[in-house]
Amino acid sequence: MLVSYNWLKDYVDLDGVQPNDLADRITKSGIEVEGVESLNDGISGVVVGHVETCEQHPNADKLNVCSVNIGEEEPVQIICGASNVAAGQKVAVAKVGAVLPGNFKIKKAKLRGEASHGMICSLEELGVDSKMVPKEFADGIYVLAEDAEVGVDALSLLNLDDHILELGLTPNRADCLNMMGVAYEVSAVLNKELNLAKPSIKEVSDSANDYITVKIDDQEDNPYYGARIIRNIKVGPSPEWMQSRLIAAGIRPINNVVDITNYVLIEYGQPLHAFDYDRFGSKEVVIRRASSGEEIVTLDDETRKLEADHLVITNGSVPVAVAGVMGGADSEVTDQTTTVLLESAYFNPSIVRQASKDLGLRSESSTRFEKGIDRNRVFEAASRAAQLLEEIAGGEVLEGIVEDGPRHVDCYKVSVSASRANKVLGTSINNDAIIEIFNRLGFSYEVEGDVFHVEIPTRRPDITLEEDLIEEIGRIYGYDLIPATLPVGSTTPGELNSAQKKRRLVRRYLEGAGLYQAITYSLTTKSKANQYSGKETNGKLEYVSVSMPMSEERAVLRRTILPQLIEVVQYNQNRQMNDVAIFEVGSTYVTEQTELKELPTEHQKLAGAFSGLWRSHPWQQEKKQVDFYVVKGILDGLFAKLGLSDRVEYQQAKREGFHPGRTAILLLDGKQIGVVGQLHPADQKDWDVKETYLFELDLDELFHADVPPVIYNALPRYPSITRDIALILDQDVQAGDVQTGIKAAGGELLKHVSIFDLYEGEHMDEGKKSVAYSLTYYNPEKTLTDEDVEKVHHKVIEHVKDQFNATMRG
Repeated sequence: MLVSYNWLKDYVDLDGVQPNDLADRITKSGIEVEGVESLNDGISGVVVGHVETCEQHPNADKLNVCSVNIGEEEPVQIICGASNVAAGQKVAVAKVGAVLPGNFKIKKAKLRGEASHGMICSLEELGVDSKMVPKEFADGIYVLAEDAEVGVDALSLLNLDDHILELGLTPNRADCLNMMGVAYEVSAVLNKELNLAKPSIKEVSDSANDYITVKIDDQEDNPYYGARIIRNIKVGPSPEWMQSRLIAAGIRPINNVVDITNYVLIEYGQPLHAFDYDRFGSKEVVIRRASSGEEIVTLDDETRKLEADHLVITNGSVPVAVAGVMGGADSEVTDQTTTVLLESAYFNPSIVRQASKDLGLRSESSTRFEKGIDRNRVFEAASRAAQLLEEIAGGEVLEGIVEDGPRHVDCYKVSVSASRANKVLGTSINNDAIIEIFNRLGFSYEVEGDVFHVEIPTRRPDITLEEDLIEEIGRIYGYDLIPATLPVGSTTPGELNSAQKKRRLVRRYLEGAGLYQAITYSLTTKSKANQYSGKETNGKLEYVSVSMPMSEERAVLRRTILPQLIEVVQYNQNRQMNDVAIFEVGSTYVTEQTELKELPTEHQKLAGAFSGLWRSHPWQQEKKQVDFYVVKGILDGLFAKLGLSDRVEYQQAKREGFHPGRTAILLLDGKQIGVVGQLHPADQKDWDVKETYLFELDLDELFHADVPPVIYNALPRYPSITRDIALILDQDVQAGDVQTGIKAAGGELLKHVSIFDLYEGEHMDEGKKSVAYSLTYYNPEKTLTDEDVEKVHHKVIEHVKDQFNATMRG
């Protein structure tokens, strides 16, 4: 609900209460204000101008040279390209020095040789959404009323000095879907008097009963229907004040008749509909259920097929409107309309909701009917609209309203005790304070001891229980004034366990590394449930199926996360988002029982998927494509964070669905905990994704691994010595195995071994490769000599020669 701050001042004195302060007070009372928008934010220097002359530009066919009086000593010359500009108009003028939305500053300029001292503005140029601009001004400047005073602030005249409060209403607070309902709320929150004027009509002597009759087939569908007749109206534009208020409420002005019904909709929350009486087709209104297959052409010029559970307004034979949803095109108000049949009714919310859903029509009217309107305000809203048609459209209101069904319903009562309210709220509010709260809310009541028998007004259908009244007491008293207390008992404050801490550490590390977290469905298809898991079913594993799946795509529980992440990669790349780096921490489910008598075993897994560029620096013309080693580096960093770097081993492997030469399994203390590698090219083609790398780890194993406490070593006092060796190895020898062998042979002096080069070029024998290693020796007790290092280094070289049939590269 969009609420105009200026409009709200008609009902409640807001002096001293700024829009943001009001928003804060309303939010604290329990209705969230999602935002406050200033319509003139950044705009200044816009005044009302009078176009005294308008002539063709001598050097441009589509420009006009205008002399405009802006309330200063001399008129100013302004060049205007709007097609509808003309002499005699009152317009909005941005003077030289003015600022328009987007920090657009108006300066003196020359257009095709002619000086221009300002700009004649359209509503769009003043910040109004193009969808809200009246059609007659959609392609040109906005023309003000003839009585607009020259030189005054145009923003104030157009209500662009307003602030709009956007209320985030919950479904139960339909009473605030109108300005009067919000006024009741603000009056209670601020404890200020509410001013609501009653409509006043001057009826002519002719009776509406001579023009129309009303008949309701079933009053359960339509408890009340009222029709007024207003004749001799003149259809035209609405006054500026009404147009500006409608625009502020998010409704585009159409003409005075339609605008009045929309205005009353926003003001009272009562949907109305105006029929062209002369095109209605009869002198009777019959409200009935539609016949199955019956058709109506609605206001949007679409032919709608109706069902038997749709309620329609008819002229006794054919439908002229779908009740509470939309009117028919055959009886809509046009520029030639002179007599209006004004409908004001109360329809069953479920009937309106069903028709709105079936027909795919959602409107401001249907929304309010669905959520519930104030039954006792229906007649008054019709009178308010008739009054405005009389004042604005020059209409004559015929005597009386033709109606069927009771006009008013009785209010119901709900009782609440002060002691019960204080017990629930944890307060000590006395009777006098509760009396003041009910007075502020506008509730009538009787008091017996500490029990209040409250008469609930029909505008508040959300209050039906004692607890509802307690909520009203609490929010008007002030939630921020309710004392905060801690629970009493033997409980102790909770904390994260070890696995929870590690799970958070994993997420933070991966997010810091540049990955985005994904959350995918745990439900999938049988074909994907075990895909890429590396586990053969052999017909023994039973799928954990959902008894009533929402679709075949969500029928069984997954055993691996990887297929879901590949789907995310596919989804992004189909939308030109080719660079993807994502991870998910989630559950997988496994059972080996033939009959599912128990719940499946739940395992925590970490999975990731990468595709496209990992790094891109266009200015340096550098790009880094994702490859196996990018993913391995991220995992190495993760194992370091978990204190498991020295215990995790990568072992080349072949895995179904993975690239045969770019895949490794991961071992923790010799036990397999996961896989990392490239998606098989054939699978990439099947999924229609670019080169993609994946990993999946068993978090249960990682989190339950015993990690020794961190021991800090002193900073090195003595220098280290580095030796590089290049070994010629057979192609099938794993470089990682050699690295492990070097570490083992080097003993305590060898502190670090890293691979820094691989050569497989033309100077290498067939079936051979050259791998270069960097070895760092260090003794924390003394400075190493070449002799000390040479002894150990010679031992290392002899070991790799014997163990791996390696030779030194010259």
